[in-house]
Amino acid sequence: MLTWLTHSVNGLAYGSLLFLVASGLTITFGLMRTVNLAHGAFYLLGGYLAYDLTTNGTDYWLALLAGVLAAATGGMVVERAFLHRLAGSELPQIVLTLGVAYIIGDQILANYGGDPVAPPTPPGLEGPVTIGDWVFPKFRLVMIGVAIALAAVVGALLKYTPTGAKVRAAVDDEEIARAVGIRVPLVFLLVFGCGTGLAAFAGVWGGAFTSLAPDSGFEVLLLALIVVVVGGLGSIGGALLAAFLVGLVDQYGKVWFPEWALFTLYASVAALLAVRPRGLFGKAVFR
Repeated sequence: MLTWLTHSVNGLAYGSLLFLVASGLTITFGLMRTVNLAHGAFYLLGGYLAYDLTTNGTDYWLALLAGVLAAATGGMVVERAFLHRLAGSELPQIVLTLGVAYIIGDQILANYGGDPVAPPTPPGLEGPVTIGDWVFPKFRLVMIGVAIALAAVVGALLKYTPTGAKVRAAVDDEEIARAVGIRVPLVFLLVFGCGTGLAAFAGVWGGAFTSLAPDSGFEVLLLALIVVVVGGLGSIGGALLAAFLVGLVDQYGKVWFPEWALFTLYASVAALLAVRPRGLFGKAVFR
């Protein structure tokens, strides 16, 4: 029983990491319908910057903040300089953001090499938690709580606050939003920056979980896209549930069918989307 409990909580912890990545993608892709294939690169940018700063003696929380701000600023520059000119044009957005991803990845490879690195575990979260005979890493348990808290905060902001109402209005009907005085370009700029900042936060925390490598951004991006689509475009709650399900399927697939682990995951996703093409919840959760 303790073994299965460990596998289950491991799956939930990995799903929590996927949600931290997918939360930003849910905002930029699920809500704004902006295809950002550089999301995984911003994940790496935040993680590597925090790793670099902490290695050189910077306080962990300052390094985390620097990584998040750097990725958010970079995301806003990309949005303002390029992406806002390509609104509604998915193919040019794909080409552009893919190019940005390769540029960031090549710079990381040139500066840090190809060997995996790992940002440090947050202070105070090192070591295990012992409950009776069950021992589990404290950091992974906290990550589950952080994912749930983040989902609640982002969902509440989008659904109940004036800022969230402006975001939803700008996404649903841009012309009417402009007519009532909402500064739509500024809204999109800030939302995109928040999305890339969340990716960087996931990179700092996720790097301590799975380590970082210059090519790991695309792997994380693919899993985050699966979480967003399975959860339903625009649904924060759906993304959280989908992330937990993906984490559990991935964990138990590796335990039961190690040679078929990837097939188990992607076959499960394909079967679900065949039954529910719009995902578990879809955008209607915010209406």
